[in-house]
Order: sequence, then structure tokens, then C-alpha cells
Amino acid sequence: MTFQLTRRALLQGAGITLAGSVCPLTAVASGVKKAIDAMPDMYWGACVVNCGNRCALRVFTKNGQVIRIETDNTSNPCCPQPYQLRACLRGRSMRQRLYNPDRLKFPMKRVGERGEAKFERISWDEAYQLIADNWQRILKNYGPDSVYINYATAQQTSVSGSNCWKRLANLTGGYLNWKGSYSSAQITAAFPMTYGRKVASSPTEIAHAKLYVSFGDNLSVTRISDGSMSWQFLQAIEKNHVKTIVIDPICTDTVAGKVNQWIPILPGTDAALCEALAYEFITHNWVDQEFLDKYCVGYDEKTLPKSAPKNGDYKSYILGKADGVAKTPAYASAITGIPEETIIALAREMGTTKPVFVAQGLGPQRRANGEETARAIAMLPILLGQVGLPGTSSGMEECGTDWWPIGIPRGNNPVKASIPSFMWTEAILRGHEMTATHDGVKGVDRLKNDIKMVINSGGNILINQHSDCGRTDKILRDTSKCEFIVVCDNMMTASCRYADVLLPDTLGNETEDLVGNGDSMGETAFITPIHKAVNPQWEQRSTWEICRGIAEKMGLEAAYTEGRTQRGWIEWAYEQNRKQNPELPDFKTFWATGPHQLLHLKWDRIAFSDFRADPAKHPLKTPSGKIEIYSEQLAKIAETWTLPKGDVITALPKFVRTWEMAGDPKAKTYPLQCYGYHGHTATTVTAAFTPPSITSPGCARPTRTACS
Repeated sequence: MTFQLTRRALLQGAGITLAGSVCPLTAVASGVKKAIDAMPDMYWGACVVNCGNRCALRVFTKNGQVIRIETDNTSNPCCPQPYQLRACLRGRSMRQRLYNPDRLKFPMKRVGERGEAKFERISWDEAYQLIADNWQRILKNYGPDSVYINYATAQQTSVSGSNCWKRLANLTGGYLNWKGSYSSAQITAAFPMTYGRKVASSPTEIAHAKLYVSFGDNLSVTRISDGSMSWQFLQAIEKNHVKTIVIDPICTDTVAGKVNQWIPILPGTDAALCEALAYEFITHNWVDQEFLDKYCVGYDEKTLPKSAPKNGDYKSYILGKADGVAKTPAYASAITGIPEETIIALAREMGTTKPVFVAQGLGPQRRANGEETARAIAMLPILLGQVGLPGTSSGMEECGTDWWPIGIPRGNNPVKASIPSFMWTEAILRGHEMTATHDGVKGVDRLKNDIKMVINSGGNILINQHSDCGRTDKILRDTSKCEFIVVCDNMMTASCRYADVLLPDTLGNETEDLVGNGDSMGETAFITPIHKAVNPQWEQRSTWEICRGIAEKMGLEAAYTEGRTQRGWIEWAYEQNRKQNPELPDFKTFWATGPHQLLHLKWDRIAFSDFRADPAKHPLKTPSGKIEIYSEQLAKIAETWTLPKGDVITALPKFVRTWEMAGDPKAKTYPLQCYGYHGHTATTVTAAFTPPSITSPGCARPTRTACS
């Protein structure tokens, strides 16, 4: 149980003291008043970034200024896992971000060449009118599918975020959408082809395993956030003395001092290792034949679809019957750099130990033909029958609840076309040429228009996060291609340099909202209020208010607001969530008391456990209803699509050599390989503008609440 000393509690205590006091009442009352006046106000907030979670913050203010940030100190004794949403130092440095000199302060318009970052200050009314006029011009000249709202991950609140732009765009006639993500596009595409959907087990299931094997999964760092998932991982392996083996090019924090074995591997060669492990499983009869026959398609001839070629099954491929190359440990050793005896020992460990929990991070799939890597790793638990049982997973990274509360509705997008999130620069150059069978366009066979307008809100995608910055810079500078760019952010990022109109967004507790937790929270879910603790220092406005202003200029204000203020939408959204989660308190109580933990959220703790228990009653969402080792969907795509040079699509999971990897002929001239490391200080948010915080969490201090 936690105790929060509030203004009311202090006054009540003072009253009791005064009732039995023999001291002069006036002097005591004066002292109490001074003590109360000296106490800061406390507001609830959240660190809303793209790190894997959205941790709660307690924001303390005095005289209209944030004086310090602390984190969650609440707990729910009714919850079997009473975690706290405790922010790391990035979250606790929100005050430094709030008062950072690089904050965008006023709306501005471009006066120099695009990309030069020459702007002049304008009024909000002028900014709204400029955007409305250009938006309407582009709609008239090209149509709504020429308007693109760019991929971004910073605005993860329920009301005032990227959905406001999408809501407004849908009211104008729609916009070109994106699919996938910069983080996990390949595995997101690959797993539905195998399992029908992208699901993995909770990290707590590792406690029920005897062996944990991961590929490029730096759990203790990349999903450190509030520490819940990394803590659950460490607790799980310690609880049952789980043997832990990590395959990774880097000796990461997850490896150091925490695992039994680290196996370094050349980047991009994970699929070759998996093939050699499969060879050992098959030749030593460690595969679960009964599971493969009952639950899978394409392991051997018995379950191979009729449309497949001779020796098109996975077993034949691994044994070399299809291409004449047996995928032996020696074969994989030459590719991966892992000694042959290490591969053999790993295969024996996995093949003779049950249960085994196999996981992969997002690093292995984030490369050319990364879908093949993701599917190859997933084959290991499939071959061993280690899917859908306690202590097992699907081969994907461990999953938390990642609960997204219902927020402001986007509405229906009349434009059905979407493009891969990474392909937006191509859509600027040759959108009218992009097709479903060459560029992965979804919803239509071919795009009608090039992108002529980009709205970039809450993300640094334009130039920082996208690849080949030189090429991207050249594309964005050409105003005859993309004619109008709107950037909305809170810091002067590299992407802001390319704006035609630059809008300053609020940050942290300069506005109101509500937010759910991220997937790094593990087996729990929270909903947290975000109070307006301070007014913006300059002319920043919330995304909800910005879009309302533009909507007014376009004659769409009534449709956009539906008669509600931003607070009205927050209350509406909360009530929609309360209908689905009856244990939530009324809005007034929630708003006053802070984060609320949901106790009855349903989700899959063990991936595909219902399918394993009864495949007839709970078939997978694949065409066959089973795990598709051989995918007829992918076979058809491989036959009918025209792929760019170097891209490969295969019906079976296979190791595919790509450019600029181990074994590339260029390596003779350029022997060193560069690849990124996602360290504990790395996050794709404007926290990078904040100097490293040296502030310790500190001790609890008496506060008075100010959140109604």
C-alpha cells in the first residue's frame, strides 16, 4: 500500500492537532499555511516515446514551472503482479526536454530553399490558412491519394496524436496510407504466412522452460523501458534455473553475466545456422513427427501441397534432395563463422531438452530478405513441436500486452491504397508506376498519383530515420516533386529543415491526454492520465488543437470536433475503454488517482495454445488452418511478382545471400562490416536532445495533488 501526503490530508491532520493543542491557534495556523504553500503541486503524466513502453511520471510544479520529475509510486494489492510503471532516466529527464533551448517555439514558414532551414515566424491563423490552401489545391489538382501522412511513432497517446491528422485527412477525402513499420516490417510480413498472425509467448513462460535460445534478442536493453520485461526475463531464468543460450554478433548486456553461453555469429547468417540445426534434428530423429503431421503443412511429402514441385518439402530441402546441397553443420560453419562442433552441440542441446523456448529480436529480420531469416528461426520450435505448450513460444520476440486504449476515431479512409512504410520516397518519384506485384502496394493494383503533399508529425522520418540520406535530401529539395511538406514536432529535428510550414507541438504535460502501456510492460496493462501541469512557454499547441484550426479553415470544424473539446474527447475515449473494462473507476476518480492497472485483460500468455489444444476448433488464420512450412501464398507471389534485383521470395524458409553481407565479393576490397547497435541510451525520440541525466530517482516527498 502506498501513501501520498496531499493537501487535504495535511489539512485534516492539522485540524486534529489544533483541536488538542494548547498553542496559540493563530501561530499554528500560520505555520500550517506556510508549510502547505511551500509544497509543490503534483500532476500525473507519462513518458510517451517509442522505447517499448509508456511509463508513468509524477510531475511537480511550483509557480507555473516544472521543478522535478518522479515516477510511479502506486500499487494495486488486488493484482497478482503489482508492477509499477517506473520510468528510466530518459523519462525522468522530461523536465530537461520541456525546457530545452531547441524546442520549437512558434509556427513558421519556409523562406529559403527547402532543406536550408531558413524560416520566418508567422501567426497560427496564417499557418492554418497556408496549410488549408495548399491541401485544398493539391486535392483539386491530384486527388486525396497524393496526400501522405508519414510513418511516425512518437505520438502514442489516445486523443492528441497522429490520429488527429488522419481524422482530418479522412474528412477531406482520405490520404495514401502506409503499412508495416521501420522496426519490424519483415517479421510482420513473414509470420502471418507461417502462423496466420504474429504472436509470441509472455516472457514469464520462460520460467516453465528448461532451455532458452534466442537470436539477436537483447531483451535487457532494447526493451528495458520501465524494466518490467527485462526483470520478468531475469526472474524467469533464475526461478527454474533455465539454461540460456544467446546467438548474437555482439556480447550484449543480456549476455554479460546472465546467460550460460554466447555464440557469436556473422550478421545476416542466422538462417544458415537454423538450416544446419534442422539438419541435425532430422538426421538424429529429434523432430516431433507427430506434431509435424498433425499441425503443419509442407514438412515432408505427406503434407506437401499438390501444387508444390517434387522434393519441394522442407525435409528434402534440408537434406539436399532439392538442390544437391545438404545443409550440414559444415555448410553453415563456412557461412556463419560458428565452429562446426558448436553447431552440433547446440543442436543436441535443443533436440534433447524439453521444453525449449525459442525467441528472436528484431535485429536479425531488419535487413534485405529478412522475412527468410524470421521464418527460418521460427522453424526451430516447429520442428521440435515446441509450440503452444507451457515453456514454449513461436520463435518470435517475447510479447507483452501492449494495450492501446480506444482513442479519438480516425474515421473511414476513402483511399484504399497503402504502400510499405519504407517506400514513400519512391512514391514521390514514381508513385504512378508503383504496383502491387512490384512494389508491394496494397488495396489497389497501381497507384494513380505521385505523393505531392507530406504531413510529418511526431517523427524524424524525413531525413534522419530513413536510409540513404543523400538521395532523400535530393528528393525532398525538389519542390516540383513533393510540392508541400508540413512538419509538426516539439524539437528542431533534421526533418524540420525540410518543412514548408513548421508547427510547434506541445510536449509532456503541456496538454491533456490519456495513454496505455507498451509491450515492454510484460503481463499487465495500465491506463494513465496525462494532466496539463504547465502552460506552454511560447506558442506551442496540441496536435488536436492544430488539426481543429486547420479543419476550421477548410470548413470541417464541426465534423472534426463533433461538438467536443479536447477534454471532451478524452472523457469520451475513457468511457469507451470503461465499457470494455468494467473494473475501471469513473472518470473523475481515474483522473484524480493516476495510473490504473487492468486485472482482466485477455491475451495469449502461451502463443497458439488454443490451436495446440484443439486445431479443429481453433484453426490458424492460414489458408490451410495449419502452420504452413511450405506456403502456397508465397509460391504464388514468387511466380507472379516482378521483384527488384536481389529480392527473393521462397515458398520454404531458406537462407538467402544478400548484398553487403558476409561472403559478398566486395568484402575482398572492403573487409569490415558496419552494423548498428541499439544501446540502452538509444531511442527514436527527441530525448536525444537531452543531455545525459545524472538525477537519481530521489526520495518520496510530501506533495499536494492538483489534478482535477
